[in-house]
Amino acid sequence: MTELGRKSVNEFRASAKFPIILVLENIRSAYNVGSVFRTSDAFLIEAIYIIGYSAKPPHKEIKKTALGAEESVNWKYFKTSAEAIEELKTLGYNVYAAEQAAGSYQLSAISFEPEEKIAVVLGNEVTGVEESTIALCEGCLEIPQAGMKHSLNIATAAGVVLWELVRNRISNNKQ
Repeated sequence: MTELGRKSVNEFRASAKFPIILVLENIRSAYNVGSVFRTSDAFLIEAIYIIGYSAKPPHKEIKKTALGAEESVNWKYFKTSAEAIEELKTLGYNVYAAEQAAGSYQLSAISFEPEEKIAVVLGNEVTGVEESTIALCEGCLEIPQAGMKHSLNIATAAGVVLWELVRNRISNNKQ
């Protein structure tokens, strides 16, 4: 791990993070939650907010897919998305839903300032982000899709969204 330049859990926790928080709204699969933890660790994001009946650590299935990232990534549980969004806005985050909706912003076409605090709500695998939650957001971010299926697994969507939100920030940090 040293040769690969990997951080220990303590080094990860002490590292400056990208000001990005993922909000997991009623995710039914603990495996998906674990995968999001692992991806969040890879992209060095601030935290994950877990909502409703989504599984939360410690959990056997999260542990299986997170591969230890549930120990490194900060997380917080909220009963409702409204409570989480209220806190996020108080902390200065702009909150978006990852959802296909009229008037949504194409993820590949929207840009954010390097230090802008962004939170993204990822919804249930079947029903998506709740309408009441979307109403509390600044808008929806849509992942452009060209195939027959117009949806992605929550863990895959999290990876695509995080990559798009951090790729320019990573480039700027290496200069």
